Amino acid sequence: DGALIGAIAIADRIREDAKIAVERLRAMDIDVALVTGDHEASAQAVAAQVGITQVLADTLPTKKAEVVTKLIEKGHHVAFVGDGVNDAPALASANLGIAMGSGTDIAKAAGQMVLMGGSPSKAADAIILSRFTFQTIKQNLFWAFGYNVVGLGLAAFGYVHPAVAGLAMALSSISVLLNSLRVAKAHH
Repeated sequence: DGALIGAIAIADRIREDAKIAVERLRAMDIDVALVTGDHEASAQAVAAQVGITQVLADTLPTKKAEVVTKLIEKGHHVAFVGDGVNDAPALASANLGIAMGSGTDIAKAAGQMVLMGGSPSKAADAIILSRFTFQTIKQNLFWAFGYNVVGLGLAAFGYVHPAVAGLAMALSSISVLLNSLRVAKAHH
């Protein structure tokens, strides 16, 4: 007779380490925002629990992609983490689309990186590992070119025997290999 006799509220369960993931990303000077198709009140409640202040709610899949595109046009590097069909356009539009391994097949196909399992902290792990890998690549290029340019120059002008330059070239390969092995150790 027009009187409320009950109510049902449904909300997504927040993953256990979501707050930790947000804190880790912030510690790396990465701005974190929640872009979701969920209702504003639900999105704000989730954001408050995990420590996110930037929230865009009631966002359709195409609007998510527009948000990503606008940030990129402003000069930002955007990583988008998602797991659903509705995240696929934004995953594909981002500089780095990170799909959760527990997500839908279309999200995994749209992302450039797939995190095995459903832990949001793995996004921070992936960024740390990629930064370390990129740093290692730059170091390897420096050492490889350094050994070869110096060794080749000294051998060409007769300052060292070509065999010594060849040995330096072999040592450059060994140093690159040993430096690269640090990436595997850092991953574990």
